[in-house]
Amino acid sequence: MAERKQKGPSMIETFQEFKETKNIDRTTLVSVLEESFRNVIAKLFGSDENFDVIVNPDKGDFEIHRNRIVVADGEVQDENKEISLSEAQKIEPDYEVGEEVSEEVNFQKFGRRAILNLRQTLASKILELEHDSLYQKYKDREGTVVSAEVYQMWKREVLLIDDEGNELHLPKSEQIPNDNYRKGETIRAIVKEVQNENNNPRIILSRTSPLFLERLLEAEVPEINDGLITIRRVARMPGERAKVAVESYDDRIDPVGACVGVKGSRVHGIVRELGNENIDVINYSNNTQLFIQRALSPAKVTSITLNPEEHKAEVYLQPEEVSLAIGKGGLNIKLASMLTEYTIDVFRVVNESEAYEDIYLEEFSDEIDQWIIDAIKAIGLDTAKAVLNAPREMLIEKADLEEETVDHVLSVLRAEFE
Repeated sequence: MAERKQKGPSMIETFQEFKETKNIDRTTLVSVLEESFRNVIAKLFGSDENFDVIVNPDKGDFEIHRNRIVVADGEVQDENKEISLSEAQKIEPDYEVGEEVSEEVNFQKFGRRAILNLRQTLASKILELEHDSLYQKYKDREGTVVSAEVYQMWKREVLLIDDEGNELHLPKSEQIPNDNYRKGETIRAIVKEVQNENNNPRIILSRTSPLFLERLLEAEVPEINDGLITIRRVARMPGERAKVAVESYDDRIDPVGACVGVKGSRVHGIVRELGNENIDVINYSNNTQLFIQRALSPAKVTSITLNPEEHKAEVYLQPEEVSLAIGKGGLNIKLASMLTEYTIDVFRVVNESEAYEDIYLEEFSDEIDQWIIDAIKAIGLDTAKAVLNAPREMLIEKADLEEETVDHVLSVLRAEFE
């Protein structure tokens, strides 16, 4: 019997939809198509065990053969798996009892409902496979930089499309504050995480992650890519300023110079990419005091007292260095703390004659409320000079006082020494 491949408008249409399915290899696709046919067959006949299913998604061809055992007339118990001798001999006259009959089944004859069932089963399985494939593809790319095209902009996020048409999400919280996006432009970001709730992958990108800066440096500085320079720590205030600690195990290589490049040539492109984010590159050190000192650059530190158990550091500087250490808007000290993983408190160096003239805060209880004095003492400042030497931002944040309150305290204390 010549084999006849089954085709029909509905079935060809069904195959056309799935043969060009992206992200799914041919072997998997064939397996899914066969499984979908078997699901429909099982519903129609109660079992698919005795069926052979051959599919060719490239051409839109498929063949279904049902295998039945020949039994004597009147002894057929399961019409799906058995065929009477007289029926078998209508197919081939020399069939005998006990032999297996294989005949091609015309799926079209199962009717529109069966074909619709098949299409729905296929669509569901293909979608599931595509989601699995997309999830795995981007899960493997977490922590890497990708380029994608801006497709839609909303208040809370920007939707991007990769070169395969997959949707990527850049939430507002992961955008550099000064970023402005235009539909159709290509932007770079790092794959921060891939969520997969209910097998529905959601790819989250980030441009604010420290890892994004790290990856940009790796791409720009060959010595990092070659393993000659290691990026040890990165701290960022996105769009404003960043500090990067680097190290080289080769004494002949200056890691800071290599990263910055001649006249900043290697970081220029990164600075532009990050919305003019200033990048400070420093040498990493296992010596915590030295590392903190470098992290507070450009300020020059006089001395440092460490409390390793609590990861706290008291840094003493000459009066003219204090503002440099803190930086505009407290940026420098915040980044130094993030980079070194130490809480840094800055103090002005007080000479002996000034210390001798110091006054305990209790002496000012007639001008400053006791609860304010207690709040300031709670952060380790007991005297007027200690308070005056501490940064104003520290008094506001750590003592949890209003700006007006802090300014009043400082005014009262300064008046005492003027």
